[in-house]
Amino acid sequence: MAITPQNNDVFMREVDEELRRDEMVAFGRKYGVWIAVLAVLFLLALGGGLWWRHHKEAVAGRQGEQFQTALDSLGSGDLKAADPTLAKLAASSSDGYRAMALFTQADVLLKKDDLKGAAAKFAAIANDSKFDAPFRDLALIRQTSAEYETLDPQTVIDRLKPLAVKDSPWFGSAGELVAMAYVQQNKRAEAGTLFSAIAQASTTPDSLRQRAVQMASLLNDSAGSDNKDKAAK
Repeated sequence: MAITPQNNDVFMREVDEELRRDEMVAFGRKYGVWIAVLAVLFLLALGGGLWWRHHKEAVAGRQGEQFQTALDSLGSGDLKAADPTLAKLAASSSDGYRAMALFTQADVLLKKDDLKGAAAKFAAIANDSKFDAPFRDLALIRQTSAEYETLDPQTVIDRLKPLAVKDSPWFGSAGELVAMAYVQQNKRAEAGTLFSAIAQASTTPDSLRQRAVQMASLLNDSAGSDNKDKAAK
């Protein structure tokens, strides 16, 4: 009996499906073990990633509670109670809590008038490449401020001049220290110009603006009437 076109199509599809099944069986025999291994590795990696994320969140939560406890102790004047917790956090694998602990330790040392110890803590942050630039820049300014009386004016300028620019978030703080170093070098024009720029910057805090206006005026470099009005407010 002749095969009709319709029956022929059905027959060809069945043959094609059979060939595909044979190919899949052959592929499974050849690569099945490796596919299973990859699937297991993927599941292990996924599970490990989820566990590690949960672990980090749990650790961060505990460290946050510890840091708050230390701050509460400091707020109540119990420095000794805060010391062990801050020391532990200062060795944390979390850069954020490590930086905050070091900053806090440095501030405690400043309250004790231990400028050398505070400067060392700030330097530890400023010189650690694992910290983000804002942490390091702020620490460098605080370090320089703590060491200011023992530093050569040119050292202050060299350290902070890159931060004493108008587009820097630390323009006011760094600029004030640089300007004072210029004064020590008797570079009145440079100091007056920098104090004037600090007074004119919209991001300068009011207390710093007032000092900048006064210093600019003393150095015979007018900060402008608008800036004096701002300082008066």
